[in-house]
Amino acid sequence: MYSSAFFHKPIHVLILVVSCTLVPVGLSAAENPAKQMDWFSILIGLGGGLALFLAGLEQLSDGLKKVAGQTLKIMLARLTTNRFMGAITGAVVTGILNSSSITTVLVVGFVTAGVMSLSQSVGVIMGANIGSTVTAQLLAFNIAKYALLPIAVGFFLIFVNKGERPKYFGMMLMGLGLVFFGMSIMSDAMSPLRSYEPFLVFLQKMQKPVLGIIAGALFTGLVQSSAATVGIAIALASEGFLPLEAGIALALGANIGTCVTALLAALGKPTEAVRAAVVHICFNIAGVLVWLFFISSLADIAIRVSPQSPELTGSARMAAEVPRQIANANSIFNVINTIVFLPFTAVFAWIARTIVPERLEQRDTEPLYIDNAVLDVPSIALERVRQELARIGEITLEMLDATRLALKSGLPDRLSAIQKEDDKIDILEAACIEYLSKIRKNSLTVRETKEHQVLLMATVALENIGDVIETNLVELSEQELGIHYTKSDETAKLTEGLYVVVHDALSLMCRALRNNSLEDAHRVVDLEVHIRKLRHDLMVRKSERLGSSNHDAVMIARIEISTASKLMRIYNLTKSIATELIDSSESYKADQSYP
Repeated sequence: MYSSAFFHKPIHVLILVVSCTLVPVGLSAAENPAKQMDWFSILIGLGGGLALFLAGLEQLSDGLKKVAGQTLKIMLARLTTNRFMGAITGAVVTGILNSSSITTVLVVGFVTAGVMSLSQSVGVIMGANIGSTVTAQLLAFNIAKYALLPIAVGFFLIFVNKGERPKYFGMMLMGLGLVFFGMSIMSDAMSPLRSYEPFLVFLQKMQKPVLGIIAGALFTGLVQSSAATVGIAIALASEGFLPLEAGIALALGANIGTCVTALLAALGKPTEAVRAAVVHICFNIAGVLVWLFFISSLADIAIRVSPQSPELTGSARMAAEVPRQIANANSIFNVINTIVFLPFTAVFAWIARTIVPERLEQRDTEPLYIDNAVLDVPSIALERVRQELARIGEITLEMLDATRLALKSGLPDRLSAIQKEDDKIDILEAACIEYLSKIRKNSLTVRETKEHQVLLMATVALENIGDVIETNLVELSEQELGIHYTKSDETAKLTEGLYVVVHDALSLMCRALRNNSLEDAHRVVDLEVHIRKLRHDLMVRKSERLGSSNHDAVMIARIEISTASKLMRIYNLTKSIATELIDSSESYKADQSYP
């Protein structure tokens, strides 16, 4: 019914355990009232409701990612030309992904790739906090009694329709229904606590800002979802338990707790990744510290802009008004923070650079783009593999250049570094294969499945290109340099020309991979006629040399014929990647147009 990936996350299992253990620890201190409570039913309701709530969030987010995932990378890469557009883009993307942490991780990839600067990324990170409040606004609508309707409609769309998009919209509807149904179960389970004085006293203590912020931060760090923390606060408020100030304190704490995911994702990553996480932490903590002394003012603003229910009194009025007030306060807090701090993006970037200085070591044998933090968004994860493969392609270009220059200069020492470059390719290729296997465990769309197949084939082909250069071309070059024989100008020109055209084909293929450019892929295929002609001309010339009585001339002819064959092998592998890109695109278009 919902994504199996939900059950693969140990943290979600831990949530249920904590739900069933912390509550009795905090409430069993009382004596007589506790004996009158059916704690088993309360804990089962809380645990089951929380599980449904989180499963619904996961399902809703998965549906949104499937529908909009292909456009997210375009938005982030192209709509961050300045800090204001960056903030808007960050808000929109986070609203779709339902995770400011994932948005931060995505931004890190663009910063590392040089697509955007660290200062530009600060605006996106700030906007991400606004986007994270969308779910809270949705949860504040009291439609729990209608929750089974979207579940039923979503189920129908998922299991009856054969088309992809109806299924994804079904996932979204079903997830939304599960969210509200889970909140309803938690609210019902907590109803008996209305008369339990220790619980009411505990919630009153949450009005102390520091205690509420710490509780919100810890719980958010545990579940890795600020929406879950705010959602539970809204569920408590909908039962008339939680005062507005306490709900605001929990929401403020959630803004700090959400930094944990980004920080953990940045550990062991390139310098820019750590800096982006530091920006996220500094911005959120600074915002909370500023508002720490103005929670009552924030509450007043939220009350003024929220609907009122003057016909109700007491806890009934709290239940009717406070949920929306908490959601509005959360949005107001993040919007004002972004507006206030947005002009100081350069300052936050400077702070991050100061805290995290440039590392001297070059970790070029580690993957630069692939990141487990974005595995939940297959379209983005596949894009990361694409960028990593383009990087591998550039390494093969350097190896091919080194071989050509060694031959041209007559210096065999230049060949010694090529083996290390091939070792680097082997490490990165293994990392890409492992990452692709993780991506395949997700439910992929037709487009994502085809892209996965292309990238898998490209990974193997690039590794083979590296092996051909390191094993075959280097050995042939060493043999040629070991024979003191002067080539004719015509032979040298043909050999150099073959190297250059194969290099151009490989360069175009790298660009086609990085940008998913069909135009560059077609240009790679179009080079075949020219490459075959160069190889043919070289073969004709060398065949004449085989009749020579000069032993060195015969040996050189054999080596150059073998070299031409290996260069042709490299081109064929390069063309196979380009052809796969073209065929995959045309196949997808054909599938989409099929009635």
